[in-house]
Amino acid sequence: MSLPWGPCCPVEWGCAMNTPYRDLGRCRVRRALLAGLSAAVLLLAGCSAGGDGESTEGDKAAGDTTCDGRIDGTAHITMWFHAGQSGELSTLKSQVKEFNRAQPQVRVELVTLPEQRPYTELVLSAAASGDLPDLLDFDGANLYSYAWSGTLKPIDSCVPAKVRGDLLPSIRRQGTYDKRLWGVGTFDSGLGLYVRPSVLKKAGVRVPKGTGDAWTADELTEILRKLRADGYEAPLDLNFADSARPDEWNTYAYAPAVWSAGGDLIDPEEFRTADGFLNGPESVGALTTMQSWVEDGYVDESVDKSAFVKGRSVISWMGHWKYGEYSEAHPGDVAIVPLPDFGRGTVTGMGSWQWGIPSGGADGDAVWRFLEYLLQPEQVVRMSEANGAIPATERAVKLSPLYDEDGAERLFIEQLRSGVARPRPQTPAYPAVTDAFARAVAEIVFAGAPAQRTLDRAVEAIDQDLAAHDGYPKSGP
Repeated sequence: MSLPWGPCCPVEWGCAMNTPYRDLGRCRVRRALLAGLSAAVLLLAGCSAGGDGESTEGDKAAGDTTCDGRIDGTAHITMWFHAGQSGELSTLKSQVKEFNRAQPQVRVELVTLPEQRPYTELVLSAAASGDLPDLLDFDGANLYSYAWSGTLKPIDSCVPAKVRGDLLPSIRRQGTYDKRLWGVGTFDSGLGLYVRPSVLKKAGVRVPKGTGDAWTADELTEILRKLRADGYEAPLDLNFADSARPDEWNTYAYAPAVWSAGGDLIDPEEFRTADGFLNGPESVGALTTMQSWVEDGYVDESVDKSAFVKGRSVISWMGHWKYGEYSEAHPGDVAIVPLPDFGRGTVTGMGSWQWGIPSGGADGDAVWRFLEYLLQPEQVVRMSEANGAIPATERAVKLSPLYDEDGAERLFIEQLRSGVARPRPQTPAYPAVTDAFARAVAEIVFAGAPAQRTLDRAVEAIDQDLAAHDGYPKSGP
């Protein structure tokens, strides 16, 4: 496994000096350390600098999670959580504490790990050596890879039909692979254009009313020209500071432009090739249009990430997590409208972090007892209020005025319910797909590289990964 930050794990993670990264999976997370784990640091104890990488607990075979409705005696489960927003972490800590206090049968221990790439690498390393917890928090886009490789077990028998029916369609879709349910989230994401209605009105620009009323890409180009004429030199915020380098944001945020144009990142039916989809004329056209916005200077290229907040930009291509900050900066003058239509109707992104049960001997009923608690409407609302995300269940949505008929974030829930929101490619090849696409976006849109040639190279990288894994047959590796 190739890791980006050098050959050895940091001493500050609690590992022995110069412990190789290949042995991270053998590091034991001791219960005595749990109370002292910070939100951003993983304290790993007892690392070995040698060995063959095999788990001392034996092989953990994949298979269905057993949920028969019984918990014998007292169950103890360990859960891993990415150290993301402070609001998320503090809320989850409180939920764990209150759950443990409310009932005596299941005890939950929470371990927080570094977010983003370090977190994913640690999960993969722990999976290789059989050291995963009973309950795993992971980015939903990784579910298909984890399910195919045997890292996760399906949880169909654990989630009652009533609970599953209450989940947003997007949550069910994201958690499903090969017609089985492998994960469930307590929140989803929203993506759209934040706009300043007062500024648009002054410029004579209409404000879209819903998904059927989106600006076309050409219309948006003309709007940017008008806004510049009104004194806004770079009226569009595309999160340039992060987008100019390869990152998952590029796939989440800009794959909708390709989909809207009629292109795709990979064959959406069989997932056997990216050729003709990612490098087809529709995909090339969509990214070339976005490239023109940057080349024409319409995109704010500042690194302070505050173009919309400070009023330099009037339109921001951004996710749900910015609503609070934006509405505070411009009280009463922020609206959320659909992403532009590149030819086949507006499309937007979806998906966020989910919970799943890793392969091994976890007590499925004990784990589900805690997940069922997290999915109670008041707990879902509690978490969504902490992180600004979209509640994952219909009952929770009804408790939040933000999603009422005239609610400020109504568009987000409509997109998730209607199918305007699309999941990232539901294939075990997704890690290769997102890496290739994110790089291509950075090169084409933000660095001015030729779209066709760059997308051809991205296709080669994806198809090489598919060939190396024999197309990821559904029977698993």
